[in-house]
Amino acid sequence: MHNAMLNGLTPAQFLRRHWQKKPLLTRAGLPQFAPLLTRGDLQDMAGSADTESRLIVRKGGRWQVTHGPFTRRDFARLPARNWTLLVQGVNHVLPEAAALLEQFAFIPYARLDDLMVSYAPPGGGVGPHFDSYDVFLLQGEGRRRWRISSQRDLALVPGAPLKILSRFRAGREWTLSAGDMLYLPPRCAHDGVALDECITYSIGFRAPSAQDLCGRFLEFLHDRLDAPQLYSDPQLKPTRHPAHIDRQLIQGLLRLLDHARWKRDDLLHFIGEDLSTPKPHVTYAPPHRALSLPAFTKAAGSQGLRLAPQSILLYDNTAFYINGERWSVPARARARLREFADRRTLPPAAAPAAGMDVLHAWYRAGYALL
Repeated sequence: MHNAMLNGLTPAQFLRRHWQKKPLLTRAGLPQFAPLLTRGDLQDMAGSADTESRLIVRKGGRWQVTHGPFTRRDFARLPARNWTLLVQGVNHVLPEAAALLEQFAFIPYARLDDLMVSYAPPGGGVGPHFDSYDVFLLQGEGRRRWRISSQRDLALVPGAPLKILSRFRAGREWTLSAGDMLYLPPRCAHDGVALDECITYSIGFRAPSAQDLCGRFLEFLHDRLDAPQLYSDPQLKPTRHPAHIDRQLIQGLLRLLDHARWKRDDLLHFIGEDLSTPKPHVTYAPPHRALSLPAFTKAAGSQGLRLAPQSILLYDNTAFYINGERWSVPARARARLREFADRRTLPPAAAPAAGMDVLHAWYRAGYALL
């Protein structure tokens, strides 16, 4: 399956030759791909607070962006051309969309963002732009023309509500039909325009920036930093310039900062929690009447267990991380729970007795489903 999807390449060959390096076009990579939803389905999703949605309308050289949820009246007011509806996180609400993402499980879940689906009438698109993440653009119904560029000039149109490239120079061009797919690495300039009514599936893989990662790590350290010292100046002398930050104060505060320490375990703890943290709008639905631990154990043993579609379950050599929380698990249960994380399901009779209390806690939180 992967060879067809990747234009005859194995996953290893694709990652070595194209991943974060250069685009790849696959014709009929998923020839049996059945449309997951219609325009009406997507509009219904855009009317829910469970997904993030945007409407992008182009009027001449100007762009208008509106954020959902939307009503049917909002769609009735749209022109016949030159607009796009984008819905994020479709895999959280549509099981078939989650199944589509399993085709890309040769890439770590920690890198996976979500499935975004777009609908556009003729002329619809979001303008020439670049993304900071890897993306597979799978064409569903209709046709879309893609133009890409290897340009290094990534200057943006000032004041635009979208990140539109001010000087886009297309180098290559393709028209994608149902089942065709285009992979683009980060910062590859591109522009996709609907030639007729079309639906496009965007499988995105996130790559945090160093600035964002450092900012979140400093927030994580706030309550964990080992810095008990208190500034003191018992030899303080009177000053004639009270607004002056003198050398003694500067040196004393610098010593305090120099003594701030964190451990490697803090870094590993942060990485696991950060990579498994869902987007802010994501919510979970605990069971209305949760089963007791004995009843849950019996049910999981007879019917198996699955992760909620929006759950992110990861692990390292010491712990498990689910939806931004760190869990220590008994050694006897780790192999089965790693299987659960990798496959996102546990078959009947596979739930580990030693880790049943952990699974029960995840079930009660809405992270795992019977």
